[in-house]
Amino acid sequence: MHALFSTCDLCDAHRDELHSAALRVLPPVFRSYGKLSRFRGQIATVQCHDDNALVRQMLETAGMARVLVVDGAASMRRALLGGNLAALANRNGWAGVLINGCVRDVGELQQVPIGVLALASNPAPPDKLGKGLTNTVVTIQDVIVRPGEWLYADEDGVIISHTQLGLAL
Repeated sequence: MHALFSTCDLCDAHRDELHSAALRVLPPVFRSYGKLSRFRGQIATVQCHDDNALVRQMLETAGMARVLVVDGAASMRRALLGGNLAALANRNGWAGVLINGCVRDVGELQQVPIGVLALASNPAPPDKLGKGLTNTVVTIQDVIVRPGEWLYADEDGVIISHTQLGLAL
């Protein structure tokens, strides 16, 4: 379980970094689908389009309380994460997954004790061809996200930081 924090308090405490792009706020377009609405961790990335083979490949590795950020190009055509992959992520120690695209198996996702954020749900399964890139700089809703940065998410939103931030209650 992660220590409590508030994205609002973190933004207040690091206000100057918001002006320098060391701290960025993602647009408020993501919905929470996982059991945890508040999560944080160092970022790993996948860039893919309607194909989740690389998402599975990443979630099969030790998560070490990281957050997987998936740039699905905001596609609404196919889901990139479902109940099985969320359970895999939980078993392997991932703190959460942010999908710039869709998820499926919403009832199952709500039972898995990790954070899951996505734009929408869609029952259509993804392709599994392995097309895409891992551990690359991605752009999520016009915000640049780099592997190794830090993601903080709660009910108020999602922030990305160059460095780990002091937690505020």
